[in-house]
Amino acid sequence: MKTLVIAPQPFFSPRGTPFSVYYRTMISSELGVKMDFLTYGEGQNVEIPNVRFIRVPRFKFLGNVKIGPSPLKLFLDIFIFAKMFWLLLTNKYDVVHAHEEAVFMAYFLKPIFKFKLIYDMHSSLTQQLTNFQFTTNKAIINIFKTLEDNCLHTAEAVITICPDLRDYVNTIITNKEKHFLIENSIFDPVKRKNVVETNTEEKIDFNIDEFVKDDEQLLVYAGTLEKYQGIDILVDSMKHVIEENKKVRLLIAGGTKEQVDKFSKHANSLGLENNVKFTGRVAQKFAKEFTAKADILLSPRSDGTNTPLKIYEQLASGKALVATRIYSHTQVLTEEVCFLVDPNPEAMAKGILLSLSDKELAQEKVKNAMKLYEDEYSRTVYTSKLKRLLESL
Repeated sequence: MKTLVIAPQPFFSPRGTPFSVYYRTMISSELGVKMDFLTYGEGQNVEIPNVRFIRVPRFKFLGNVKIGPSPLKLFLDIFIFAKMFWLLLTNKYDVVHAHEEAVFMAYFLKPIFKFKLIYDMHSSLTQQLTNFQFTTNKAIINIFKTLEDNCLHTAEAVITICPDLRDYVNTIITNKEKHFLIENSIFDPVKRKNVVETNTEEKIDFNIDEFVKDDEQLLVYAGTLEKYQGIDILVDSMKHVIEENKKVRLLIAGGTKEQVDKFSKHANSLGLENNVKFTGRVAQKFAKEFTAKADILLSPRSDGTNTPLKIYEQLASGKALVATRIYSHTQVLTEEVCFLVDPNPEAMAKGILLSLSDKELAQEKVKNAMKLYEDEYSRTVYTSKLKRLLESL
């Protein structure tokens, strides 16, 4: 099977959708699929067997592609469409695997080139327009809604990544057999190509053993610092935690320089400069090192419906987890596998303190979490789902 993968993202970059795209492509390769992979010029090069990477121009002077819809993405997608058309014209592909808005391009080209279409739906594009405040124009939103629905009907296979999105899609399509829920639940190390060790993400001026002494306890959050991640809740909660237990340290790995500066300033204003450390973006190997040394892992997300990728790795980590009680989490998490708390600083602090003080309860939840991951979300389960999809085409 020869497949054209269209990924309109800065690939690879250490954030949600590019991670998802990487693992989808990696497992497809392991299952014998040969791929041409079309993506943006921005991003780190990676190594995946059976994959030829093709990039559109970088246009570095226009800046970096941010999360969510943007004028820059629309501009770059013009070049994605042009290159996609050329590749289809000069190659014979059995399948086009379209991620996110690339499905719109595939929808219009499908009648011409007669390929089978996989729609990898990381989120509802219609919902993104409003969630990221890209537009409130009802006419534009309705056009995208109609187009998205048509793509769902036309695709030979649809992939969704969480129960909320699955349920949404099932209200639209009639053929449920072509719909596959494949959670973003694997986390093998990303094999990056030509990594420069002087890259700020590859070399950090931070020693975790100096930050946390032997008699202290470490909380770790690793991920982006976007508004919906609830970092403000987490930082504010530490003021309450420290009032009860001064030997707790919080390490937050991720975020742009601007985001780190903003939250560091806030933490310092609360007198937490000795208890809270921001590293900024780090390579995956450092994030894994921090997680391994943690006493408690955190997911303080305050908004959203898609399940965060980090949740699956946290389930498998062997560490106790404190997470907010929002639907983004509770699609997967229950009180049996983690400490669920309301999304406010006081509740977060109580959950953290309980997870640290009641070690027997914490270990019971950890045991349940690891079993849940193995039964429902492991690499074996993930691979079997994707194999079943490919065999259905």
